[in-house]
Amino acid sequence: MSVTRHKPPTPSSDKRWNLVNAAMRRNGYADHALIEALHSVQEAFGYLDETALVYVAESLDLPLSKVFGVATFYHLFMLKPKGRHACVVCTGTACYIKGAGGLIEGIEGRYGIQPGETTEDNALSLLSARCVGACGLAPAVVLDGDMLGKQTSEDLLARLGGLD
Repeated sequence: MSVTRHKPPTPSSDKRWNLVNAAMRRNGYADHALIEALHSVQEAFGYLDETALVYVAESLDLPLSKVFGVATFYHLFMLKPKGRHACVVCTGTACYIKGAGGLIEGIEGRYGIQPGETTEDNALSLLSARCVGACGLAPAVVLDGDMLGKQTSEDLLARLGGLD
């Protein structure tokens, strides 16, 4: 017996919701499409807000708690708008031992943000990652997609200060 799911109306007339729906439709609105659906929302809108999480939960017939749990478990999902610049500090074992904590503390001290937050002027988002795959460059940072190795707090803060 086939069950027909009631697809909720899109949260707005914004055409980007068509991209999100296409991603969910490709997988038959199945619950296993959750991560792909969240990726499509973030790709389209830049982050996952409450409206998007509720819409995905209703569309995939999942509890909101599960959708929120997945969105907060994976570090690459943003629940707030991302800044113009993104600084990802690796906190894997090698980077942690070689000073990743000091890099984060330096940014917290200078910019007043913690991992997962964005400055009030939306200039900088600070993220942490369990591993960026550059253990030989520890402590490693990915700044706007560029890998920076063997960082010191002073070097990183100088580079961040030189951004537009």
